[in-house]
Amino acid sequence: MSWDHLPPISSFPKAHRKEVYRRLTRSVTGGDDGLIPFEEVRERLRLWQQSYKGVRTIRVDNIVGSAARSSDFTDDWLPKRPHMRRRWEALEKRWPEGDFPPIQAYEVNGAYYVIDGHHRVAIAKSRGIEFLDAEITEIHTGLDITPEMDFGKLLHLQQEQAFMDHSGLGRVRPDARILVSRAVGYRRMLEHVRVHGYHLMQARQRVLPPEVIAADWYERTYLPTIETARREGLVDAMKDSTEGDVFLWIHQRRRRLLVEDETVSYEDTVLGAAEEKKAKSLPGRTRKVFETVENAVEDVVDRLAGKDPKGS
Repeated sequence: MSWDHLPPISSFPKAHRKEVYRRLTRSVTGGDDGLIPFEEVRERLRLWQQSYKGVRTIRVDNIVGSAARSSDFTDDWLPKRPHMRRRWEALEKRWPEGDFPPIQAYEVNGAYYVIDGHHRVAIAKSRGIEFLDAEITEIHTGLDITPEMDFGKLLHLQQEQAFMDHSGLGRVRPDARILVSRAVGYRRMLEHVRVHGYHLMQARQRVLPPEVIAADWYERTYLPTIETARREGLVDAMKDSTEGDVFLWIHQRRRRLLVEDETVSYEDTVLGAAEEKKAKSLPGRTRKVFETVENAVEDVVDRLAGKDPKGS
């Protein structure tokens, strides 16, 4: 046999060996590194509108998930199953130069989820092939989804969308963007909007739609509070936090003040915090404060007040 007719060396053993090493590491450090499952993303983010885009050349690095086989490959397309070797090597033998026929994939804001062609993507990744042809069906969304997002970030985005939907803010102010560091913050924010709605309906003596409540909360409570916090330097002082985090911190501080003074406003709360800041630095990291204090303080405040504090 001449050297020209030797069969190509399979890239499967090296790729699978690397996956085994990673699995051993995960057994110590914990965690999962599977591909992002498209159907779960689609269901959680409610991505339904789609259109066929035909065959395009796409970057392999932007292929982040799978529509059917998310458990067969790691997040960087290493094979998890030894029996996948036969299919892998058959493809390498048939297309030794890596000029594979187009894969099929969904596209969401430049991120791709494979429908058919998982082995082709894995081989391309292991051999350093940068581009593949793909038959694309585009899924339309107004959400800021990027190829770099992991599943945790997608779930965080889902919580943000749920807040916008359930509060009604997304329908009346679709341009509004409230960011918090932890997904649980959106549930806290939704509670604030609903309490605001309760007091607003009491004041107006009629039932109000969620959109009206959300707009009133956003324009008369959230935005003025954040604008005052910016002006007084609280946002800059809490530099490791988002503006949504800052609002949650101010709201929590106000709840404590309401026990002694039922007339204290959000502006009063910000101004008082700003005065303290002049004497000592406020904590830059509010996430730890939320985790260790938030629930306990709410319980104590409710017990001391004997009812829910007034105001939103």
